[in-house]
Amino acid sequence: MKNDVPVSQIMTKNILRLSLSDNLSTAESLMKKNHIRHLPVVENEHIVGMISLNDLLRISFADATDGGGDDVETAVYEMFTVEQVMTQKVEYISSNHSVADAAKLFLEHEFHALPVVDDDCLTGIVTTTDVIRFFLENEMTKETK
Repeated sequence: MKNDVPVSQIMTKNILRLSLSDNLSTAESLMKKNHIRHLPVVENEHIVGMISLNDLLRISFADATDGGGDDVETAVYEMFTVEQVMTQKVEYISSNHSVADAAKLFLEHEFHALPVVDDDCLTGIVTTTDVIRFFLENEMTKETK
């Protein structure tokens, strides 16, 4: 397996995102509808934070993994802003860094999503699932040769 495969080959490029003016109900709705667990928060294409499903669960009694959606305790979400709940000191990686570099960052920092930033602008997102899938596919490819 090549160790220098760039993150750009496995990252999600069509990124769902939030702005600081969005509310937490919007965040939860996007996550449920699209079966994702992390959303970058951007202002003018510059990343200012990350919000995760765990961040929402931490402040709510709602079952954020349930597909129903209408029973969310919106009153709790209205008490906080995206900026108050999001992680503000965001680690990121550039698209030319290797998948192995991303894996090392995940291990060092114990988070599960990395924004991909090039020229100070958000260009993608890579998750632990993307990295695991990459390594498994390469291992399976190696086994069939």
